[in-house]
Amino acid sequence: MTAPATGNSARRGTIAHVWSVVGGVVAPVTLVTAVLFYFGYVHTQAQLEYFGVDVDLLGLGTQDFVMRSPGVLLVPMLVLLLGGAVLLVADGVVRRRLATADAAAYRRTARLLTGGGAGVLVLGVVLVLAFPVAGDWVLFPLVAPLVLGCGAALAAYGLVLAGHVPTGDGEEALPARAADPVRTVEVLLVLTVVAALFWATATIAQWAGYTQASDLAADLTVLPAVVLDTEQRLQLGDDVVAQTALRADDGDRFRFRYTGLRLLAEGDGTLFLVPERWTDDGSTLVVPVADVRFRIPFPG
Repeated sequence: MTAPATGNSARRGTIAHVWSVVGGVVAPVTLVTAVLFYFGYVHTQAQLEYFGVDVDLLGLGTQDFVMRSPGVLLVPMLVLLLGGAVLLVADGVVRRRLATADAAAYRRTARLLTGGGAGVLVLGVVLVLAFPVAGDWVLFPLVAPLVLGCGAALAAYGLVLAGHVPTGDGEEALPARAADPVRTVEVLLVLTVVAALFWATATIAQWAGYTQASDLAADLTVLPAVVLDTEQRLQLGDDVVAQTALRADDGDRFRFRYTGLRLLAEGDGTLFLVPERWTDDGSTLVVPVADVRFRIPFPG
C-alpha cells in the first residue's frame, strides 16, 4: 500500500486543475460575459423573430444584450451553480477514496473515467451526425450538447487523474514527452465543454424567447399604445388598426392617422409597431421615425 497523495497535490490533480485549464483557455470573466451576451442576443432574436423582426435592425449593443439576459438566464444559472456544487462534492468523494488506494487502483479508476467519458463523447458525436434523421426531435438541440459536454468533461477529469498517479513520495507526474500532448487533449476537451455550453445556452435562449413572444402575442395591450400619422395611406390589411383621414391643414404634410397599434421595439431611428390583437396573419409595421409623426397617449 502506498502513501496517500498530499492534500495540495490531490487538489491540483482534480477540479482545481481542470479549472486552471479553463483559466488558461479563456478568462472566467470573459466567459461569463460572453455567455450573458450570447444568451441575451439569441433570446432577443427569437423573441423578435416571432413578430418577423430581425434583431440586427435595432442596432443594440453588447451592453443591451447583456442587460436583457439575467432575467431569463436565472434558472439555467441556478442549475449550473447547483451542478457545480454537486461536482465539487463528487470530486471530494473521489479524492478521499483514491487517497488510500494504491497506484494500480488509481490508474484503473482514471482509465475507467477517461474511457467512460470517451464513450459518452462518441455518443454525442453520433447524435450530431444523426441530425438529418433526429433533428426533428424537439429535445435534440438540448440533449446533443449535454451529452457532448458531459462526455468531454468526464474524459478531461479522467485525464487529469491519470496525470497525477500517487507514489510513495506523493505523486507521479506524466513523463515530459507525454505531458504536452495530454495537456493539448485536456484543452481541446475543455473547449468542447465550452462549445457545448454555448449550444445548450442558445437552445434554452431560443425556447425562452419564443415562449415569451407567444405569451406577449396573446396580450399585446401590455405594450405602449401608439397613434401614428403618415403622409401616405398604409395598406395594412388588418381590421384591428383603424384609419382616419386628417384635414388638409396648411403646412401639415400628414394626411392619415392610425390607431390600434402597439410599440414592439424602437431602434436606429425606426419604429416596430404591431396591431393590438395578433393573429397568424399578423404583420409588424416598420416605419422610419423621420417619415412619420407619432405619440404615445397616456392611459386615463
